[in-house]
Amino acid sequence: MTRPFLAMLRARWKLALGLAVLGAFAAMFLVVGGAYGLAVTSTEEFCIGCHEMKNNVYAEYKGTIHDSNRSGVRAICTDCHVPREPVPLIARKMRATFEVIGHLRGIIDTKEKFEAHRLMLAERVWARMLETDSHECRNCHVAEKMDKDKQTEKAQARHAKGKAEGWTCIECHFGIAHTEPSGPGPQELREKLKIPRVAPAVATADKTEQK
Repeated sequence: MTRPFLAMLRARWKLALGLAVLGAFAAMFLVVGGAYGLAVTSTEEFCIGCHEMKNNVYAEYKGTIHDSNRSGVRAICTDCHVPREPVPLIARKMRATFEVIGHLRGIIDTKEKFEAHRLMLAERVWARMLETDSHECRNCHVAEKMDKDKQTEKAQARHAKGKAEGWTCIECHFGIAHTEPSGPGPQELREKLKIPRVAPAVATADKTEQK
């Protein structure tokens, strides 16, 4: 009885070990493959791989301050449209699958179709930026590091007013990298969607209370 029992234990142990090794390799494959996939789909080449993007928004972006400037620092598609934080980044990538479906259905596969959807597409981006306080803008543009002496008096006054009243970058700085659509802008969209303004003092107080 003892030998068959020990043989059964050895067989189960080998099976468990084999499954553990297989699981480790599968997990490694998923992690490495997932990281590679995220990296590849975050390149400019991938973003403009379809003609809808290359012939429309990318063509508009070429030559703008975000593409070409005296310092050579560029903001590509993902810098403005994809969060850097892991969870929001993956969530954005998952939502992008619906854009692939739209590509396959040919929703904006002609210039005319794209123009017909331009305002809707812009509002989708504006709404997200209004809700996140223009988070992607602030990844590069740090308000506290801005040299006010190099700004005009008008710009200084507007920035001070915006900071005091809880305005966000996209409400004033839109239509910079892409053609501005006809119709209402981000300020009107905030009112339409009832997205509240949060002044810095209030936001700081809220974060303190949460801690």
